[in-house]
Amino acid sequence: MRKLILMLLAVLSLASCEQKDTIVNARWVSFNIRNDNPADSLNNWKYRKERVAQFIKDYQIDVIGAQEVLHNQFLDMEQMLPGFKGVGVAGTDGKTEGGYCAVFYNTNKFDALDSGTFRLAEKPDSIGMIGWDADCVRICTWAKLKEKKTGKIVMTLNTHLDHIGKESRKQSALLIIEKIKEIVGNQPAIVTGDFNVTDQSDAYATMTTNEFVMKDAHKIAEKVTGVNYTFHGFTRVPQERRKKIDFVFVTPQVRVLQSEVLGENPEAILSDHCPNWVEVEF
Repeated sequence: MRKLILMLLAVLSLASCEQKDTIVNARWVSFNIRNDNPADSLNNWKYRKERVAQFIKDYQIDVIGAQEVLHNQFLDMEQMLPGFKGVGVAGTDGKTEGGYCAVFYNTNKFDALDSGTFRLAEKPDSIGMIGWDADCVRICTWAKLKEKKTGKIVMTLNTHLDHIGKESRKQSALLIIEKIKEIVGNQPAIVTGDFNVTDQSDAYATMTTNEFVMKDAHKIAEKVTGVNYTFHGFTRVPQERRKKIDFVFVTPQVRVLQSEVLGENPEAILSDHCPNWVEVEF
């Protein structure tokens, strides 16, 4: 009997080890880094960029969803973050003109099997197209990643919804969901983005109440830390008027261990937005 019990314990222990070996643990961040604007004076990108890179390193981020990225900033990020590769194109010309919704991923942890950028518009393949009632060209960049140790697939998408068009934001959310279903089906997916609205908006409701289930990572995280807003306008927005407009959404296959909105340090500003980073397992 004792021998049988020891054999069963050995089998259970082996099964437990195998299960752990198939779980991916990683960190994502949604971060509007603010475009390189000379009018920002001492908050200009050239004064902030090293701090942004250091934040990524210090918090051991594996996948970055960065918004408002101009071409020179895209190149800076790749140069400042050895071991990361950037994915994406600019919205205006589908090359380098305009803003990127760039994805940067840790190449030591992930391989990119496929990637692309679609327009948030009635014709997603139409470069430079403004969709619905939007004021600007809006895009979403995605990458289909394979974790090297386990071979697990995860889709990461990064976007920046329009600041004016209410219908555009709602339709954009629907389009993002359709693209996830089309590209990875029921495999894990994580959406990062500046949604330009709060959790009381139609776009947020579309993301979280659609029959294709996605959850707000900050709300389902096992541990939540940091501040309750993301936009502070380089600290100029009064505390009582600051809102959380940047989000990370996950599909049900993704467990969220921690979510933090990193509060701003007035002496070492990263951006006019606070980054929202999450630790996940899938």
